[in-house]
Amino acid sequence: MSGNKKILGDDRHLFIVSTLKNSNIPISGRELGLLTNVSRQIIVGDINLLKAKGEPIMATSRGYLYMHPMIEPKRIEKIIVCNHSPEQTEEELMMLVDYGITVKDVKVEHPVYGDLTASVMVSNRSEVVDFIKNIHQTNATFLLELTDGIHSHTIIADSEQQIESAENALRDAKILVE
Repeated sequence: MSGNKKILGDDRHLFIVSTLKNSNIPISGRELGLLTNVSRQIIVGDINLLKAKGEPIMATSRGYLYMHPMIEPKRIEKIIVCNHSPEQTEEELMMLVDYGITVKDVKVEHPVYGDLTASVMVSNRSEVVDFIKNIHQTNATFLLELTDGIHSHTIIADSEQQIESAENALRDAKILVE
């Protein structure tokens, strides 16, 4: 933290919401902490409070995003089921984004915890590379490792054709489960 004065309580919450609303890219908790002169842990608590108050803030692997209401044309969401090794994750995600697909999340069915869902939110090759790099740098495990490779994704596309083409590519790679 710098020598600047801390932004306190409600003023900090307003600042966080305003900053996230005005950004088209994720902003990390560390960066928000530096901007408000508080710790990243304080920001994590603030984000949780803001989410509890109904602010549509999403935590991604690259930081926080404010989820603006969609005014763009209706996009198609579909859940697909896949099965592959952890080493094939990058290949799978690249195939999807190459067809204009956004991979919203990954889900697994855990025998004890039930459905576990994690945000992925990748739409292009650069975001996939960053996502995979973040997994490796943090020594995190892929959720699919909990279920011997079986997992699902919520995918988003502009057309049925994009989804169909992506599914065909995954089918050819023997990744899609039908």
